[in-house]
Amino acid sequence: MAKNILTVMTRKQAIMEFKNFVLPVVIKQFEMDGVRDLPARREAWNDWADSLCKDFYISDWQYMNWTQPDICG
Repeated sequence: MAKNILTVMTRKQAIMEFKNFVLPVVIKQFEMDGVRDLPARREAWNDWADSLCKDFYISDWQYMNWTQPDICG
């Protein structure tokens, strides 16, 4: 719930952190051939958003309403 969140992360911030910290791991693990693995990227984004919600960085509403970023497909 939003009332449990001290500082709300914006979607732009979440995408930037995803690109900086999560996406490089996905690329290293699933894209060694140079081909973008869009399902792996989408799953990583979903896991990332879920963890942000569970750790109270984003609200339930944000989690339920944010779409996949362009980098995922």
